[in-house]
Amino acid sequence: MVESKEFLYPVKWLSKASAGDRVTSELRMRIISGMIESGTILSENKLAADFGVSRSPVREALKILASENIIRLERMGAVVIGLTEKKYAEIYDVRILIETFVFERLVRVDTNELVMELSKILEMMKISIKYRDADEFSYQDVLFHETIVRSINHSYILMIWDNLKPVMESLILLSMRCRFKEKYEDFTRIINNHQLYIDAIRTKDRDLMIKSLHVNFDDVQGEVEDLWMAQQMLSKGVEQEND
Repeated sequence: MVESKEFLYPVKWLSKASAGDRVTSELRMRIISGMIESGTILSENKLAADFGVSRSPVREALKILASENIIRLERMGAVVIGLTEKKYAEIYDVRILIETFVFERLVRVDTNELVMELSKILEMMKISIKYRDADEFSYQDVLFHETIVRSINHSYILMIWDNLKPVMESLILLSMRCRFKEKYEDFTRIINNHQLYIDAIRTKDRDLMIKSLHVNFDDVQGEVEDLWMAQQMLSKGVEQEND
C-alpha cells in the first residue's frame, strides 16, 4: 500500500507543512499515479505506522481526500476511488471556465504588472527545463496560471481554484516528470504556449486567448469554444444587470 520509502510528492514543497498535510499530499500522489489502486482499503492504523505519525494526521488526510472525491471514508479508514477519466476531463472543464472568466476581466484593466510577473515566471520555467528539474518546472507552471487567476482578486474564483489546486498540481507534476523523461523536446512547445498566454493578456486579444487555450489544453480542444461562448454570454448578462 504505502510501504515504499520513495515519496512521490516533492519533499521541498512541504518544508513548512503539518504532518497531516504531508500525509495528504503523498497519499493523493500515490492514488492519482495509480500506485495505490482503486478499491484499495486504507487503514488508519496501517497508514499511521507506514508514515511514522499518529492516527490524527492520517484521519485529517483522509477527510481532505474524501472531500476531493478520490476516496470514500469507512469506519477506521477509507476505500480508494481514484481519479477517473471523467473526473480528469471535468477538472480541465473548470480550469478553462476559470481562465476564460479571468481573461474577460483582464481585458478591462491595466495588465502591465501582470505581464511582467508572468514573464519572470516563464524565465524560471526555462531555467527548470535547462536543468531538467521536473518538480521545479511543475511548481512554476502552476504558479504561472495561479498568478493569472489571482490577479483579478475575485474571492469565489480563488476559492474554486484553491479547492481544485491540490489534485491539479498532482496531475501536472506526474505529467511533467513523464515528459522530462520521454518527451524532453516537447518543452519548447510548452514554453511557446505559455508565451501565447502572456501575449494574449498583453494585447487583450480574445482570438489569441482562444488559441492559447487550445494549445495548452489540447486534450479538450473540442470544448474550448463552447466554454468560451458560455462565459461571454454570462459576462454580458452580468453587465446588463449592472446597467
